[in-house]
Amino acid sequence: MKTFDINGIPIGGGAPFVLFAGPCVIEDEKACMKVAEELRSITAELDIPLVFKSSYDKANRSSINSYRGPGIKKGLKILKKIKEELDTPVLSDVHTAEEAKYAESVLDIMQIPAFLCRQTDLVLAIAETGKTVNIKKGQFLAPWDIRNVIDKVTSTGNRKIVVTERGVTFGYNNLVVDFKSLPIIRQFGYPVCFDATHSVQLPGGAGTSSGGQREFVDTLLRASLAVGVDAVFLETHEYPDNALSDGANMIPIKNLSHILKNAKMIDTFIKENAMIT
Repeated sequence: MKTFDINGIPIGGGAPFVLFAGPCVIEDEKACMKVAEELRSITAELDIPLVFKSSYDKANRSSINSYRGPGIKKGLKILKKIKEELDTPVLSDVHTAEEAKYAESVLDIMQIPAFLCRQTDLVLAIAETGKTVNIKKGQFLAPWDIRNVIDKVTSTGNRKIVVTERGVTFGYNNLVVDFKSLPIIRQFGYPVCFDATHSVQLPGGAGTSSGGQREFVDTLLRASLAVGVDAVFLETHEYPDNALSDGANMIPIKNLSHILKNAKMIDTFIKENAMIT
């Protein structure tokens, strides 16, 4: 398996899982900074490496009236402040090739949104920045189909790749996780991440917005760690029920420490005893 560092954080090759976490979308600087500070404190106490995640724009909302975020300029400014003041890498979605030119100056991980993972120009533009690329596997792809996206990234010479599984949709406002996909994707030789919060999303399930079943996040997370992953993707918020995006599947940050303690125990046991590499 390819192993590399994200600003000094090792990922892959049997290293402890890296946590990609934060609120779904940047609502305002104060709220985003508060979540980032709490995450930094929780992960420091548990000795879990953190990459802070939040989106400056959610371009795929269900409704034209849904909140999308502060936009790239203001959003990157907030992420830069979090990165510098808390000394943590940052991750966000990039939606167009033009955005990549601006985002690379701040982001440590450039994320390809699931619905855009087959957009060749976008994939190449992100890969050409030389930054770590997090490919969100599209809900419409079989696990072996992700090889074509990986090949697009590596065609630029960039091999700092993470592939994130978040379930498959068969329509009817639901996602299904096939845990066989994790070892299948791992066979391509790059670190694998499991997105435990988007995997319980009910796309469009609330009519003009997506629903979710956050009560199953911990169950799916533990299952993924038992299979073996290199990173975990969790969205969290102070008050998820009041969140402006994806609140139904986000974890209240007050519950995060307990979830992560169990996650770390499973990850350690699996990697020490099953030799997940």
